[in-house]
Amino acid sequence: MDVPQRPAGEKVTRVRDLRASDADRERVAAVLGEAVADGRLTMEEHSERTTRAYAARTLGELTGLTGDLIPEEAQPILVDDRPVSVFFGRTRRDGRWVVPVKLPLLALFGTVELDLREAVLQRRHIVVVAMVLGGRIRLLVPEGVRVDVTGRTILSTRDLRARPASEGPTIEVAGTMIFGSVRVRAPKLSLRTRVRNRLGRGR
Repeated sequence: MDVPQRPAGEKVTRVRDLRASDADRERVAAVLGEAVADGRLTMEEHSERTTRAYAARTLGELTGLTGDLIPEEAQPILVDDRPVSVFFGRTRRDGRWVVPVKLPLLALFGTVELDLREAVLQRRHIVVVAMVLGGRIRLLVPEGVRVDVTGRTILSTRDLRARPASEGPTIEVAGTMIFGSVRVRAPKLSLRTRVRNRLGRGR
């Protein structure tokens, strides 16, 4: 997960205008390579789009290169900053996606899953403004991220098992939750890491 650094008080950059990384360009190039291999792109189209991909400066420039090749949920980079909502079902955001400073979330008797392990946070403090009725929020966060539930909860449960760092980013779950639940998980540590941590505490 990447967190762009910005001076205090600086205006938030639009999602599409965030700078792309080398890894972002490689993700797009991989999709273009698959498209030319199975005939969805001609060699000329592949050459033109690949050149644009490696020259792209922003995430918005990259997303325009694969929009007609694969479904939205399979895009290598998701810059959709619309609210997340679900009604009597399940929805998920994962992979390389941009998390806005404030993310509206609506779950009516459904489940919203947010995987932040490869996400880009626009700020170190992200607020999920949730309205949950009989629904569930599931967060998968990388090492070092703190999750705080500050919203109003009525007959709801929370199970927060993150491993925050003192200077790490914070995800705040605000809003209102009625007959709902929030569950937070960090990826399991490898056996080597668990052993090293235990040895470190024993010193």
